[in-house]
Amino acid sequence: MPRNLPYLMRLEPGTYYWCSCGRSAKEPLCDGSHKDTGQEPVPFEVTESKQVGLCGCRRTQKPPFCDGSHAR
Repeated sequence: MPRNLPYLMRLEPGTYYWCSCGRSAKEPLCDGSHKDTGQEPVPFEVTESKQVGLCGCRRTQKPPFCDGSHAR
């Protein structure tokens, strides 16, 4: 379920898939719930352990990262 705030999370190095459809039970990461929506998850790579802000509102111009669009 989309929300009007970013998801702040600490991620370890690896490949992740941001949910672009808003159906995932593992928001903001994809769990495969997008089937039959016509939308695909957005893959992204994390190269070092760090905190990130992933978009929750789905209006970002820089998917999967929050760009503050929820505040506009």
